[in-house]
Amino acid sequence: MFRLTNIPYNGIIPLIDRLSAYLRTLMIHGARAVIRFAENKAEPESWLRKLMARRNKNVAAVALANKNARIVWALLANNRIFRPDYTPAAVVAGM
Repeated sequence: MFRLTNIPYNGIIPLIDRLSAYLRTLMIHGARAVIRFAENKAEPESWLRKLMARRNKNVAAVALANKNARIVWALLANNRIFRPDYTPAAVVAGM
């Protein structure tokens, strides 16, 4: 059984911290690329365009990266694949 207490501190913990920082950097860079595209191409009623109208581009990039990270976590945690047309059951039940 895997226990965190058996791992030497000098080995894995700094590695996890560096990977987390690198992953955050990649997520934010990806979000900035999406924002550059969305400035001209996205429909004006999208949540990203509305956010960009209210907030700084960097704040919008972090918000988009956070949203994407939550989607990725939910897909991995539930062992699912991404479906762009997915509608949650709670939304369907409320219609």
